[in-house]
Amino acid sequence: MSSVFSVGISGLNAARAGLATTGHNISNVSTPGYTRQSVAYQAATPQYTNGAFFGSGVEVSTVARQYSDFLESQRLAVESRASFLNAYLTQARQIDNALADPRSGLAPALQDFFAGVQDLASSPQSVPSRQSVLSLGESLVSRFKALDTRLNDLRTGVNVEVTAAVDRINGIASQIAALNDRIASSRASPNSAPNDLLDQRDKLVGELNEQVKVSTSAQSDGTLSVFVGTGQSLVVGSRVIGLQATRSQEDGDNVSIALSGGQKLVELPSSLFQGGRLGGLLSFRENMLDLAQNTFGRIAITLAESFNEQHRLGQDLRGAPGQDFFAVPAPMVVPRTNNVGDAQMSASVVDAGALTLSDYRVTRIGSNYVVRRLPDGGDTTYASLPQTFDGITVDLASGTMAEGDSFLVRPTRRGATELSMRITDTALVAAAAPVRTSAGPGNTGSARITQGVVTSTGGLPLPGDITLSFDAAANAWNAAGAVPAAGPFAYTAGAPITFNGMSFTITGTPANGDVLRVTNNTSGVSDNRNALLLAGLQTATTVAGRTTSYQGGYGQMVSQVGNQTRELEVQLEAQQALVEEATAAQQAYSGVNLDEEAANLMRFQQAYQASGKVMQIASQLFQQMLEIN
Repeated sequence: MSSVFSVGISGLNAARAGLATTGHNISNVSTPGYTRQSVAYQAATPQYTNGAFFGSGVEVSTVARQYSDFLESQRLAVESRASFLNAYLTQARQIDNALADPRSGLAPALQDFFAGVQDLASSPQSVPSRQSVLSLGESLVSRFKALDTRLNDLRTGVNVEVTAAVDRINGIASQIAALNDRIASSRASPNSAPNDLLDQRDKLVGELNEQVKVSTSAQSDGTLSVFVGTGQSLVVGSRVIGLQATRSQEDGDNVSIALSGGQKLVELPSSLFQGGRLGGLLSFRENMLDLAQNTFGRIAITLAESFNEQHRLGQDLRGAPGQDFFAVPAPMVVPRTNNVGDAQMSASVVDAGALTLSDYRVTRIGSNYVVRRLPDGGDTTYASLPQTFDGITVDLASGTMAEGDSFLVRPTRRGATELSMRITDTALVAAAAPVRTSAGPGNTGSARITQGVVTSTGGLPLPGDITLSFDAAANAWNAAGAVPAAGPFAYTAGAPITFNGMSFTITGTPANGDVLRVTNNTSGVSDNRNALLLAGLQTATTVAGRTTSYQGGYGQMVSQVGNQTRELEVQLEAQQALVEEATAAQQAYSGVNLDEEAANLMRFQQAYQASGKVMQIASQLFQQMLEIN
């Protein structure tokens, strides 16, 4: 009878295990990260009696999680991407709102400034009009600075968030390592695992995956190794190889991520972190914020350089040549912190119209200097410095670069924040042109000469009057006076005549001996010719390789940021749908279903009652056997 009792007891124990596990599932129906558990049964070893094998009941082999590596990996992948897009989009919206604001954006300030220049062209001698140009110039400079300050604030915020993300990653990694240790010591056999501890660890892996895309590898002892990037170890067993947020050695404006490599930190490239919140922040900084600031700075530098160039070709209210209207910001040059040599590098803008949005890293390799364009990575090798490329000249100001030394050159990064006014005196606004023309009073032909365009001030002011006399036999104009070496100039009606940085157009039919004169524009306070040329710069193609205007370049930047932001919104919306699908699939397999658990309760209750009945009947039979004896 003992075998019947054993069978009944095993059934009771099996039903009790099922009831306990079902109750545990029901209790944790709302527990985040909980995986449904089920009891795995197997028949007990049978006993051979009287020529046959009789069953010995049931055994509980293990309590297993309803867990799918495939479904969990799929869920982690889509959640990491969603976290990446969400972090990226949150930052992108801030740039989009700042640049596209119709009141605080750059476009209204540009329009107001050039409207003031147009007003000056209408009243070049007016002191209020001149003061208005200076005030609007100051407002334009302030708008550049304010917007760039906003972008710098975003950069500071990203640095803070990157640091917080790294701290969070290290904290989660430490918890995973601690659970690894507990799980390894809690495993009674290869088929028996502490399921609730595994759930806690998987939940932490999910939280870590939201911060940075991870991959995992299960070990034979039950521990889980965790990797980030392209395979960099973060957790191995109970050991954590922590990350560290540190000021970048190559760019002091940014916080980079490094590993502790013994005595020194080893910086990791941002490209390693392609998923999670951390990856989104780094990608935003590199692919949107850097380009936005470089674009903004290029507009500021191009505006200052081209406006200055035209302003210098004019004449102020006192009859002096025009001065620089704006102070043009110089390129930013940052040495790598671990440079060995004593070199100091300089850079200057030589052609603002040729400036690109790239930054450059100049590195000494062997006897050569390698210039890498960032972020695309195109390399150009030079045997010596100075070298000119993309509108800038790079040279060694002093010292010598050692092998491996490098400098980061940013031609446009500080363009907006360092822009300033050079003129504060209204009399120094150069609205007039420095020369004027006239026809001789005794001319008998119909020749007319334009007021001309000044392209260079090297020969100005003129040391004396210039006389152009027409030689009908040679069909040419001869120059005399301040430029005796100029000419003769063959005459074609409407064709420009150029000399001494000046260009004129003559039309009509001149008679032999007719005279045209070019003189200094003495007392030309009402002359607006240079003011008109300055106003025309508003629509001139001066930016981006001279393919668009100031406002066009700004509009392109606003449009690009807006399009990227909208694209991120669409991608995030689609990714969230994928997250919902992956989570639903994972929960359908691993989540707790209360209806199913209620059915299991009834099933195990009936099994418990039936096993109890077996023991009751066995007890009665045993009692009857005793009575017979």
